[in-house]
Amino acid sequence: MSQKFDVTFVMALKPAGGTAIVLQTAGGIGAPAEVDPAGVLPRAAEVGRFKGKALKSLDVVAPHGSPFDRIVLLGLGAPEKLTANDWLKAGGLASGKIGSAESVAVYLDAEGVDAGGQAAADFALGLLLGAYRFDTYKTKKDEDEQKSNGKKAIKVSIVTAAASAAKKAFEDSEAVAEGVLLARDLVNEPANILGPVEFAEKAKALEKLGVEVEILTEREMKKLGMGALLGVAQGSVRPPRLAIMQWKGGKAKDKPVAFVGKGVVFDTGGISIKPAAGMEDMKGDMGGAAAVIGLMHTLAARKAKVNAVGILGLVENMPDGNAQRPGDIVTSMSGQTIEVINTDAEGRLVLCDALWYCNDRFKPQFMIDLATLTGAVMVALGSHHAGLFSNDDTLAARLTAAGLATNERVWRLPLGKEYDKMIDSKFADMKNTGGRYAGSITAAQFLHRFVKDTPWAHIDIAGTAMGSPTDEINQSWGSGFGVRLLDELVRAQYES
Repeated sequence: MSQKFDVTFVMALKPAGGTAIVLQTAGGIGAPAEVDPAGVLPRAAEVGRFKGKALKSLDVVAPHGSPFDRIVLLGLGAPEKLTANDWLKAGGLASGKIGSAESVAVYLDAEGVDAGGQAAADFALGLLLGAYRFDTYKTKKDEDEQKSNGKKAIKVSIVTAAASAAKKAFEDSEAVAEGVLLARDLVNEPANILGPVEFAEKAKALEKLGVEVEILTEREMKKLGMGALLGVAQGSVRPPRLAIMQWKGGKAKDKPVAFVGKGVVFDTGGISIKPAAGMEDMKGDMGGAAAVIGLMHTLAARKAKVNAVGILGLVENMPDGNAQRPGDIVTSMSGQTIEVINTDAEGRLVLCDALWYCNDRFKPQFMIDLATLTGAVMVALGSHHAGLFSNDDTLAARLTAAGLATNERVWRLPLGKEYDKMIDSKFADMKNTGGRYAGSITAAQFLHRFVKDTPWAHIDIAGTAMGSPTDEINQSWGSGFGVRLLDELVRAQYES
């Protein structure tokens, strides 16, 4: 369970106990008189060799005369170099310094670095993200965990001269946090709890925010001819679902922007079964769908001025007597036929029907799909960048910029006719894998055959959505990668 915070922004505070967190820029060590009436903190910093460097901290027992019980000095680094990500990380680091305190005061702008209030909002966002923990199924917790994970929210007062502006900015930041934490929860949930039907119900719950939601059943998908998606699902006793979410926050005449998520709630590999070691991680093979539902939550919660569509292809890939076989040929909704060479290359079969449906029905400005699609992208990029493929240079450039702004970074990889030939089949229009080499690229080439001329981007998040390195704002196995990236894209480029 994440620690809950009741965050407020104030210009001044009358403290009475609790913890004070005083943000320090390099070379500007000190604290307001109300925190340190005797002026001893600079000496404490000198003794503790604390110089305000970024993400360094010093924990101090409150000096005589201070109304606080404990003071934490937290470094920001050089003030002229501060970015939104620096404030975000500072907030994440601060979340780990709070402990079991019932009230916290954060002194933000002694150096005048938060004139517009956005820094305070970014700090608070980092605070919420950094506090997230997934311990729903733990029945025993130690005393410290019980204190810090209690139901009572910790009161956090952020002291800033820009309190009014910060409060307004935080309304959007809080919506982003909700979307990221929703995505993390879904990726972390075990597959015996979260199947396609249950996932679809999570999408349905967005109706309370004003999102229009439709859920297509197996019968309806058969009528539409979604043979590729249904082929993946046929080995499981759990029926597939297609969730369609619409947020109508823009002008009625505006074409929507569209996001499609791979939602394989568990991937055994099917008949082409995966090795046993590490297969438990395949509960996270719906990280793309988790990001899309988290994004739709964020857009609706902050009342984004855009028309947006989110589509989730929800299936389970299991081996049984009814599972599809290597060598089977299926017909996609587009009418194109696919030879199934490897049943573990299933995500692209789900996405191709979802993309075609999205394009055919909504005719969007662009489509972006997110998927934990290939292990090959991890070989190429590790866990610090997601793979980006696109048929549109402008969309790709905007995604790259959004990645740099949020630190959810993407790296563009090539598409081309030479790679496309690698998925030609002797027996059908195409095969679902091009072999060992260029595995991420041939997967993207496969999807490219289902988007026509619509601007499109494919983001392979296999290395970033789950099991990626933890940092100040994410201590979770499921990272929620993609929510902040795509919200920034929409906010910067597509809102009216």
